[in-house]
Amino acid sequence: MSRALPVPTTEDGFADGFAEDSWIEHAGGLEERLRSLHAEIRDWPGLENLHRIAVATHDAKGGRVRTFVQSNVGPRPLDPLSGRIADYPLLQAVAATGRPWVDNAIRSASPSTAPGGALLQKGFRSRYVSRIHRQGSLYGFLFLNSKKQGFFSEAIIAALTPYRRLIDVLVTSEMTSMRAMLAAVHTALEVSHYRDEETGAHLDRMSHYAQLIAAKVAVKHGLSDEFVEYVLQYAPLHDVGKVAVPDSILLKPGRLSPEEFEVMKTHVTKGLDIINAMIRDHGLGALPHAAILRHVVGYHHEAFDGSGYPNGLSGATIPLEARIVAVADVFDALTSERPYKAAWSNEAAASFMREQAGLKFDPDCVDALLSDLSAVTTIQHQFHDQPAGLVLPGR
Repeated sequence: MSRALPVPTTEDGFADGFAEDSWIEHAGGLEERLRSLHAEIRDWPGLENLHRIAVATHDAKGGRVRTFVQSNVGPRPLDPLSGRIADYPLLQAVAATGRPWVDNAIRSASPSTAPGGALLQKGFRSRYVSRIHRQGSLYGFLFLNSKKQGFFSEAIIAALTPYRRLIDVLVTSEMTSMRAMLAAVHTALEVSHYRDEETGAHLDRMSHYAQLIAAKVAVKHGLSDEFVEYVLQYAPLHDVGKVAVPDSILLKPGRLSPEEFEVMKTHVTKGLDIINAMIRDHGLGALPHAAILRHVVGYHHEAFDGSGYPNGLSGATIPLEARIVAVADVFDALTSERPYKAAWSNEAAASFMREQAGLKFDPDCVDALLSDLSAVTTIQHQFHDQPAGLVLPGR
């Protein structure tokens, strides 16, 4: 006997038969959990034509939306969404009103560059878009797509409601934990009067360079949009350990002595101590992808040829996210004006990075950054330089 369509039966909107907490605590990343949930949904008669689920995050500071996680029947059909929310009137309307958008007949009139047009080209005929929103904060958007025209009937929408709410909870829970970590570190930096270079435009630029690199190398390594998102979010925390370095060394305008440089190098292990203490003291044991954060903090000064610190790792033994951040950080240091130097041109910095590819830096990461200098320039224009600090590149 076939099963009936699932419907919400509990007060919080979750259907009997699965528990919210069991999915939140499920092992693996959010994309893995989404794929598992997608398979469960499609097991129900009538829901087998739900061919795609995707979540995009909303960055309030930059006003941008980005694909975060997705689950597809077959190969990934669409390139990740990345752009300003202002360029997507449909998303603006959903965000403002809170009312989902249902389109059961995606029209060919949609331009191929618009989300609807791209969906149509890939064979999709119906779509459902809702916002992910909690306590006045917009976290992002949920996209449900089907290749069956007219798929999102009232009965189907009712059947999908408990799953939609579960996905909302999964995403907001994960993002809330991450935001709490970022806020805790930001507070530590402010209390310690951390230099402007590390709290302003430098961190914005280098984290977006890291995102640019990650998006390109992720394809080669078979990594998800989720990986790219967490590299973007955690990259600015790479030097958090410098709050524990004495001002006499951190703010020294000249070159450090060998003894002073040894003290400076301790910012890596001190950074790991700070991250671990914050995870412990702020109840962030479930921090998503904490390993990416620890790798960024602990290995971003390792060199591809093994000459870096603190562990002398080389090549692929250095975590990929650390190799990405190393390239992004040094490129921005070179192209930024400091009291002790003029800013290098992008071309001069690119030449230096190419010379050091295979020595200090992962060649794939260097190629990923330098293959699109127009994107680099866009990032530089978006995040204007701030008053410079006093730390030499590469420390």
